[in-house]
Amino acid sequence: MARLSKWFGIGAALGIGIALWPVVRGQVPVEEQLVKLRASISGSSSDKPPDLAGLDLLRLDLRPSRVVAPLPNGRSAELTLDATLQRTATAVMKQYRVPEAGVVLMDIRSGKLLVYASHVNDGEKFDVNARAEPPAASIFKVVTAAALIEKAGLNANSEQCYHGGKSVILADELRDNPVRDKWCVTLGAALGRSLNVVFGRLAQKHLTPESLTATAGAFGFGAPVPFAVSNETLKLDIPVEPLEFARSAAGFWHSNLSPLAAAVLAQTVANGGVAFAPQIVDSVFEGKQKLWESDGKPKVLRRAIKADTASELTRMMLETVEGGSAFAAFHDPKGTPFLPGIKVAGKTGTLTRDAANRYYTWFVGFAPADKPEVAIASLVVNTPIWRIKGSQLARDVLRGYFAQHGARGVTQPL
Repeated sequence: MARLSKWFGIGAALGIGIALWPVVRGQVPVEEQLVKLRASISGSSSDKPPDLAGLDLLRLDLRPSRVVAPLPNGRSAELTLDATLQRTATAVMKQYRVPEAGVVLMDIRSGKLLVYASHVNDGEKFDVNARAEPPAASIFKVVTAAALIEKAGLNANSEQCYHGGKSVILADELRDNPVRDKWCVTLGAALGRSLNVVFGRLAQKHLTPESLTATAGAFGFGAPVPFAVSNETLKLDIPVEPLEFARSAAGFWHSNLSPLAAAVLAQTVANGGVAFAPQIVDSVFEGKQKLWESDGKPKVLRRAIKADTASELTRMMLETVEGGSAFAAFHDPKGTPFLPGIKVAGKTGTLTRDAANRYYTWFVGFAPADKPEVAIASLVVNTPIWRIKGSQLARDVLRGYFAQHGARGVTQPL
């Protein structure tokens, strides 16, 4: 099958590919970017971050009020992580004995990570958050929705009638049929309920493989995330064959995502379309001597989407928790919210590799939706017997955060 594959490179040490991506899209003056790159190259050594090669985020030392990770040659890194929240996230994953899970909580205003927790129940341990093996699944619908808004002029209230498409998308379901199209839905509701065939139809009508690939690239697909430790490239392979193109737009394979990158995606929407680099190292020590300290300022990666697009996506993502695919996770059996008074914008994703017995469940989002503080991405990889999903893991970490910050009516998860 013919496919259109787009791979967006990234420069080595300075991340030049990522820095120049906004230039490629014509959103930032070339000179402005070149000045920034020259400054980063010629800046004094005290301004540069230290050599973080060998930073081990699987060997965290959780102290009462801070988190430390080892570096080679007797050095150590004090991290931005919140020790209490890190313990909460780790405890939730251990309690439910999930086969694999990762969760990242990111401060939207600075890009600092507050939680970076990875869990592998059996076998060799690895950093789940840095691995891009999982399919993006329906999280990719956020990318498709952004493309439909910016390139086709749609919005949360745009309607599409449909039939079928509950778990798969068939060719005949993509054709308008007044007799069989018994249901109509807005784009916002389609995102909240994760209606595959609606996204497939709208993508076929309004997008091309090139336009969808370009939007995905703006969100970081095709490159690893600029980060203190190496992480895998987000793979993207958008087919040109119409049926497979529609399926890819709905999140059926063809795109891969890591929890780290998913957190940046959520932060980008929450931050009005501007992506920040995730930061995890606050300072570096050799013994008790502080060798380097972060200035605490956010590091802008790019403007991925317009501010109006981000606002429209937020409206759509609210429906996921308020009445869509994450309602059950964020409310008790009586319908009482676990985060009363706090609006959560989010998106779920679910996909199964049957042959490998791997059941992927995602949640990405941010809260409070009207004045965002934190973005979250959680992934749980289960076997056919499962105890918790990605949305429930995200809910409990958000409960921990807002309870710690004194939100009325919010209780700790454990």
